[in-house]
Amino acid sequence: MQAVSELFEAAERMREYSYCVYSHFSVGAAILAENSEGDRRIFTGCNVENSSYGGTICAERTAAVKALSEGYGKFIAAAVSGGVQGEPEYGDTFPCGICLQFMSEFAVPDMTVTLRSGTYPFTDLMPKEFDLRQSLIKEPPWKHIH
Repeated sequence: MQAVSELFEAAERMREYSYCVYSHFSVGAAILAENSEGDRRIFTGCNVENSSYGGTICAERTAAVKALSEGYGKFIAAAVSGGVQGEPEYGDTFPCGICLQFMSEFAVPDMTVTLRSGTYPFTDLMPKEFDLRQSLIKEPPWKHIH
């Protein structure tokens, strides 16, 4: 596997491309992903804000969508770097819940996430994921109300 430091450095570099004119909080992410042939590649992304707020996309999902759109659907490792725009990162920037849920569908069982303070198992950050396939109710509960 590529060095953890290489993955984190790629995430740090992506912060310079962040479009964060509203929050002024720039985030960069990098994902090491594998395709069906076993080839591995690093995909990077930054956060891109939008005045409608709902149109904003986080750095982690930007990197994930780039990987998936290139046929790399197994996420081996990720790294995230963030902080006040134009300043060095001074602490950890953890992925938000939406990004964790998004990545959970493509994460290999031993996927890791590297932050400034160190590397964590993905399952420590996302111990339980929402899985519609397991959550479907066979019969609507309202059918039992008299």
